[in-house]
Amino acid sequence: MAFFAGLKEKLAKTRNNFSEKVEEVFKSFRKIDEELFEELEEALITADVGVNASMEIIGQLRDACKKKTLRDADELREELKSIIAGMMSQSSCELELSKTPAVIFVIGVNGVGKTTSIGKIAAMLK
Repeated sequence: MAFFAGLKEKLAKTRNNFSEKVEEVFKSFRKIDEELFEELEEALITADVGVNASMEIIGQLRDACKKKTLRDADELREELKSIIAGMMSQSSCELELSKTPAVIFVIGVNGVGKTTSIGKIAAMLK
């Protein structure tokens, strides 16, 4: 259980980094404009969300602003939460290992347990 406690602690650092960057943007803006979208996109990218995912999120936010006529940054924040939750719920967690050789690409910041996890995955698949 110590492994999961350490992993949870390190993931909390990542979550906090993400949350802080996004919250800084929302504190700086009250109205929704192009500058807000640009700052938010930059915050998502620098929080390691990824360029493609960040662009997809911002695109969905722009669409939501037009369709739902969002009026201020607080409403936009709630829509952002909804979009990210929706994207995460669509993800498949299944590994496709029927083709050989199969490759599992593992990424993460230093100290989060990548090597330990790789060893556990290898032992499980052996």
